[in-house]
Amino acid sequence: MIDTSVPVAVIDRGGYEGVSIARTLGRMGVPMYLVGQEGISTPGWSSRYWAERVRWNFALPEEDSVAFLLDFGSRIRANHGARAILLTQKDWVAMFIERNSKVLQEQFLFPQPARPIVRRLLNKWQMQLLAEEHGIPTAATACPASPNDASDFLESAGLPIVMKGADLYVDEPTSTTIIHSRQGLMDELCRREAAGGPLNVVLQEYIPGDVDDVWMCNGYFPSTPGQAVIFTGKKLRQLSATGNASLGICLPNETVAAQTRRFMEAVGYRGCVGIGYRYDRRDGLYKVLDVNPRVSGVFRLFVGTNDMDVVRACYLDLTGHQLPQTALRPGRKWMLEDHYFPAASEALYAERTRVRNDHLRIAERIGSVRGARESHWFAADDPVPMVMWLRKWFRWRASGVVERMRPRPVRTQQLEISTERETELRQQLDQVRTSEAELRRLLDQTRSALDESEASLQALSQTRAWRVITRWWRLKMVATTRRSPAKELPSQSAR
Repeated sequence: MIDTSVPVAVIDRGGYEGVSIARTLGRMGVPMYLVGQEGISTPGWSSRYWAERVRWNFALPEEDSVAFLLDFGSRIRANHGARAILLTQKDWVAMFIERNSKVLQEQFLFPQPARPIVRRLLNKWQMQLLAEEHGIPTAATACPASPNDASDFLESAGLPIVMKGADLYVDEPTSTTIIHSRQGLMDELCRREAAGGPLNVVLQEYIPGDVDDVWMCNGYFPSTPGQAVIFTGKKLRQLSATGNASLGICLPNETVAAQTRRFMEAVGYRGCVGIGYRYDRRDGLYKVLDVNPRVSGVFRLFVGTNDMDVVRACYLDLTGHQLPQTALRPGRKWMLEDHYFPAASEALYAERTRVRNDHLRIAERIGSVRGARESHWFAADDPVPMVMWLRKWFRWRASGVVERMRPRPVRTQQLEISTERETELRQQLDQVRTSEAELRRLLDQTRSALDESEASLQALSQTRAWRVITRWWRLKMVATTRRSPAKELPSQSAR
């Protein structure tokens, strides 16, 4: 019998609000607590599995946030007689917990790596160096200090190229972007260089392939070596070229699982982790894309044969239970409505408006979700988050319709350009009208001359001299015809 009296606290700064964590542990009877970002409300806030929900402004100084969490943790401990396990699905919170681990462990339990490693794994360049150090395949990557460095890297990597933010927690983070032109890349890097700070980007060779070449690995690494729980699967759909999975499927991949185990054990990581790989058909290698050292947003895709997932494995390990053996469920599907439902509705709209390319895709989208065992927002035993999500989504769609119907203001610059263009067109029209009047005048003069010539010819034809000239010409033509010998037809033999 599993003792589920130890509570769990989830910190979220907006987004999924830990609803999947609340459900997987709440169904076991674990008391669940949520700390949400002040001023942000998401559908996950309404889950019935939260025993208590509080808000806090994490934009305040970090020491204030630590003091608030310590007070919150002490109240939970007083109610349950045990320290709460602290979990998150946010990168920033994972770094926050690692930075303040010595203080927070007074009131909370959480996995602690052998040495500080979370920040390095979240830094794209530091993660690249760690992977190379431990023999994990990666795409060719550079961290340019200047546009000239980027130009040199382009000579070997070619286009298109992937640009990522090296450290995502600076003043101007860079989202992952695929750049198709040298000039576009140079313009962006020169703009960053002109701002005065470091470029803070990594450039990565583009690995050709489709979304189904992206593999995902979720794992839990306990403090005891050799007992890690690892699941593998792949993306079936994503909203953008570099976006999160909107549909995934569990599939075994021993290479990805072995690389994940070797990488995380080598760097001394402990806790839940989600790692993305891309299969490179050119050399047959699975190359690491990114590492998320916290609970993954898609962790409920990976549920073992005994309903074990990485969050449950973490709970059992931190509460002193033996981790049970589990196995992957090949073919299990999971769906994220945030990305899939809007994309499907847009495809449906395209079908109704007879856009043929999307018309063909709508059937594929419907067919691809067949067999999905679970979705992120919907749950029969916890329906309110789905209702709140639909309410939020319909509001967003309605606001978009209203925005499209609203008359768009004309900018001053556009108005000045329009006025200048109108003046230019009016001048050209006046020139055309002047030319037209001149042509009409010339045409009238030509008609008058023709009329005068016709009258002169008619008058000439009435004179005796004209009749004499005409008769002489006719007689001459007759005489010429008589003197001309008849042409002989060619004989049959000549033919």
